[in-house]
Amino acid sequence: MSKKAIHWSGVFPAVSTQFRSDYSLDLDATHAVMKNLVKDGVSGLVVCGSVGENTSLTTQEKLQIIEVAKDAAGGQIPVIAGVAEFTTAFAQKMAKEAERVGVDGIMVMPALVYSSKPHETAAHFRSVATATDLPIMVYNNPPIYKNDVTPDILATLADCDNIVCFKDSSGDTRRFIDLRNSVGDRFVLFAGLDDVVVESIAVGAEGWISGMSNAFPREGETLFRLAKQQRYEEAMALYRWFMPLLHLDARPDLVQCIKLCEELLGRGSAITRPPRLALEGETRAEVVAIVEKALATRPQLPDVGLQVKE
Repeated sequence: MSKKAIHWSGVFPAVSTQFRSDYSLDLDATHAVMKNLVKDGVSGLVVCGSVGENTSLTTQEKLQIIEVAKDAAGGQIPVIAGVAEFTTAFAQKMAKEAERVGVDGIMVMPALVYSSKPHETAAHFRSVATATDLPIMVYNNPPIYKNDVTPDILATLADCDNIVCFKDSSGDTRRFIDLRNSVGDRFVLFAGLDDVVVESIAVGAEGWISGMSNAFPREGETLFRLAKQQRYEEAMALYRWFMPLLHLDARPDLVQCIKLCEELLGRGSAITRPPRLALEGETRAEVVAIVEKALATRPQLPDVGLQVKE
C-alpha cells in the first residue's frame, strides 16, 4: 500500500468566493481575500469547497478561481480545489481540468444528490482517482452531502496511490482511530468540522480545513499549533473563546455565517449566490452578537512560531 508524498499540514481555510451585488463573480475581491489569508500565515488554501459555494459556480468560474488562488499563494503554500459534481463522469472531467490549470491537489466529494450505497461511493472515488495524477483528499460530510464515507469504505481505497488524505466533517472523531486501526497511517487525516478540531488533532489529524479561519486566520492557526504541540492548557483557553464562532461552521447556513463574519471583520463580502440568501432578523443579530463578543474579548495569542507576512 503506497501513497504519493504530500506535505499537507496545518490550517487550510475553505476560502469563500466573492460576488458582486448582481451575483457575478468578483475575481479581484476573491484574490484579495486569499492574499490576506496568505499574509496571515495560513498553511494552505482550499477553493471551490462548500464555503466556496462550489455548486453555485460554472466550470469556467471554478477554473478562474483556481488560477486566482495559485497567484495569491505564489507557490508558498498548497492550493487544493474542490470537486463536487452530480455524476462520476462530471467529477472526472473537473479533476482533469483542475490538473490542467495546475492545482496542487483536489478535494473530492461524493457524487451529489444521489444517496449511494457503500460500494457505489467507493467506485466514485476510485474512478475519479484514475482520471488524474493529482493527490486526492476524500471529503466526508454526511450531514450535508447525505453520503457517509466510513473508515470501511476508505480502507477499500488504500490501493489507489493518489488518494492520500481524508477530511472528515462527520463530527465523530472515533472515525480517525478506527481508520488508523484499519490501515495505519496510509491516509493523512484532516479535521473538517471547526468545533471538534482540538479533539481531531488529539486523535491524529495533521491538518484542518477551516471555515471560521477565513475571518480569524491567526487564531485558527495558533489554536491548531497549540494542540499539535500538546500545549493543551493554552489551547483550551483559546478554544473556549473560539467555540461560539466555531459552532457557526456546523450549521446548514454556515456559508452565510462565515461570509457575514468576514464582512464584519473587513475581510470580504457577505453576499452569497441564491439559493443561499442573506441572514436576516434574529439570525443575523445572533451572529453579529457572537462576533462582537469575540472581538471584545479577543485574546493575546501565545507564540507558536506563526510566520505572519506584514
